[in-house]
Amino acid sequence: MSKENKDKKKKVVKTVGTVAKTAAATKAKYSSAGNSSASTKEMTFGPETFKWMGIGVVLMGLGYIMMLGGHNDDPNVWDESVIYNWRILILAPILILAGLGVQIYAIFKK
Repeated sequence: MSKENKDKKKKVVKTVGTVAKTAAATKAKYSSAGNSSASTKEMTFGPETFKWMGIGVVLMGLGYIMMLGGHNDDPNVWDESVIYNWRILILAPILILAGLGVQIYAIFKK
């Protein structure tokens, strides 16, 4: 082996050893600090937030379900009352936007 290859190996071993020591020190620091606060750790979102998020998902799902339909049985017949129904054009988008609003409220509520 040439001297250049030996120097490279020494540098690699030295770097890996330093990283391992740093990682072990960091792990020890966080594990010792984590033991005292592990039982008091608070989640970002609580049960009430998930309840509001569920309500938002249900509202959006109802809106999407109400958008279903609007097709004619016979492709040769054009029935505007089926295609341009108030349920599809007005109620469904309002429910979807209300669901998104509830989601935003749930996320920012604290």
